[in-house]
Amino acid sequence: MLFTESYRRWVTFGPVVQPSTAEGVPILDSVSRPKTLQVSHSRPRTTSRIARFARATLGCNLAVVLWGAYVRATSSGDGCSNKWPVCSGDVLGASAKATTIIEFTHRMTSAAALLMVISLAVWCWRATSRRDWARYSALLATGFLANEALLGAALVLLNHVGHDQSAGRIFFLCLHLGNTLLLLATLSLTAAWLSNGSREFTFIRKWREVTAIGAGLLATMITGITGAVTALSDTLFPATSLRSSLLQDFSFGTPVLVRFRLLHPAVATLAACYVLWVIFRSSRGRTGFSQPVVVFIALLFLQIVIGMINVLLLVPVWLQIVHLFVADVLWILLVLISAGLVLAPTEDCLPSPLAGGI
Repeated sequence: MLFTESYRRWVTFGPVVQPSTAEGVPILDSVSRPKTLQVSHSRPRTTSRIARFARATLGCNLAVVLWGAYVRATSSGDGCSNKWPVCSGDVLGASAKATTIIEFTHRMTSAAALLMVISLAVWCWRATSRRDWARYSALLATGFLANEALLGAALVLLNHVGHDQSAGRIFFLCLHLGNTLLLLATLSLTAAWLSNGSREFTFIRKWREVTAIGAGLLATMITGITGAVTALSDTLFPATSLRSSLLQDFSFGTPVLVRFRLLHPAVATLAACYVLWVIFRSSRGRTGFSQPVVVFIALLFLQIVIGMINVLLLVPVWLQIVHLFVADVLWILLVLISAGLVLAPTEDCLPSPLAGGI
């Protein structure tokens, strides 16, 4: 609840216009009484409800992503054999296996998330105007989630689950993670735009800054993809001690998957430095950092600490999930911060001062 309320306060893309006359004084009638405005609250209330549903949809999909990581970490991807969407194993009773229950739960929660995203897209289409960006980001989210389901099905049907070490599994895993990040990005923007009332934007004309911010987002995506492959490596080639893990990493003839244990920290360090440089450069000349930027920087350093502890403790499953959760929150914050830097709301689409509660 605290995260939801904080998220709702942070996602403002532009200034809020306060009601006033041209001279900055209230309009009074002949007896110096304020005029009563007839305002319909149906639109704000509708927007408030759809904004809350958008945030709930984002949270649901984030939970599904974390459970998917648990499926991978416990090697439960083949819990339903190579059947999709049906499950060949028992999910109830004494004969049910833990791996089958874990995989089947992931499929059911994924189906629920898909229904929520489709409902959000339909609701956005009915409740917003043709110029609102939120309706199109919701449609994109629907497409990304449908593609997510297809990629998951391909992993199962092609037997790229369990203890499979093939290059095909790595390829589909990279596609899967990249698609997941795009899904979370579109859902985050949809929730943000529905929450703050700014619906139509234009790109700023500082193309160097736009390019730099886009490169930062791409670098972060690459970091996430290498992290997913590293996590797969830790699952397929578990280490019994920190010393054996280091020997495994630097041994001749080590599988390519194991090499990602060294690649991921290097990529993550470079990406973090670059993103911080872009943030400091974009904030130059301003009075200070905004609250989401401060939280992002704090979480970034926390993520580095969690990553180091993860290695020292030989990547326990629970810490892998925590590591992924913080990474996803960082990604969502970075997307919102980036959108606030490169997008400017048009004047006729600024949040209305009468739309309280949005």
